[in-house]
Amino acid sequence: MKPLIIKTISEAHLFLGLRPPEHPMISVIDLSTAKLPGPQPVLFDFYNILLKKGCQNKLYYGQQTFDFNEGLMMFVAPNQILRGQPNPEDQVAGWSLLIHADLIWGSSLASTIGKYEFFDYSVNEALFLSEKEENIIERIIDNIKTEYQFNIDKFSKQIIITQIESLLSYSERFYNRQFLTRDKSNHLVLEKLEFLLNDYFKQDDLVSRGLPSVQFIAENLNISPSYLRSLIKNLTGQSTQQMIHGKLIEKAKAKLSTTELSVGEIAYELGFEHLQSFSKLFKAKTKLSPMEFRQSFN
Repeated sequence: MKPLIIKTISEAHLFLGLRPPEHPMISVIDLSTAKLPGPQPVLFDFYNILLKKGCQNKLYYGQQTFDFNEGLMMFVAPNQILRGQPNPEDQVAGWSLLIHADLIWGSSLASTIGKYEFFDYSVNEALFLSEKEENIIERIIDNIKTEYQFNIDKFSKQIIITQIESLLSYSERFYNRQFLTRDKSNHLVLEKLEFLLNDYFKQDDLVSRGLPSVQFIAENLNISPSYLRSLIKNLTGQSTQQMIHGKLIEKAKAKLSTTELSVGEIAYELGFEHLQSFSKLFKAKTKLSPMEFRQSFN
């Protein structure tokens, strides 16, 4: 089914069965009064931050499904497809903050909003809030509403932008907390990553396959690349690429110290067409050339 494209905040209000917005570029919608999306896919041409509770309504975002429970928050970037599966018995509560990109152009937020990866990895994991965290978010939302409802003047835009920046900064903090407090599931991802890399470097066709890409790993772990990057960064302090290189160097060290294969043969087995590329990477990671490392065992 072809998605319905909604380009403006006014069109969004009309689609959701609401009165026209009080501000053309930003609006906080009370979800209890809105007609939620049905099975037809909808593409909003603006940012959409939602906190939805009191229902079991399913929402499809991209190719993933969310089952909303108490206090679950998600972040939707422009041009992402949403599709709902309303339940008539649900008592929907919460809010949706709509932010048109034109509001933030020329502001400090225009150059920083791209760093908030949860607009991407929310496809795989939305944000759960404690009561204290939810109260913080609610206060910011109230400040935004108050500003665009009652105080429109030359200072309004910057004050609203500052409040949005505060909302995103707190959300980033709470996402980080969510990662760090999910040790069991997060470490399971690392275990799966370890197994995946070990298996990958055992293959005989590494020259044709090349090093595993972040996209390849994310697809095999069934998570998004940006979620994978954030998770690994939070748990290990490394990038995904550093993890891949670390596993490769580990395999290279084992071959250099336990076999009589030449450095060129080892490089080839690990997927390098050119010995120089392998030697350069090995020295960058270990401060030794492959031969210097091998000789240290003699």
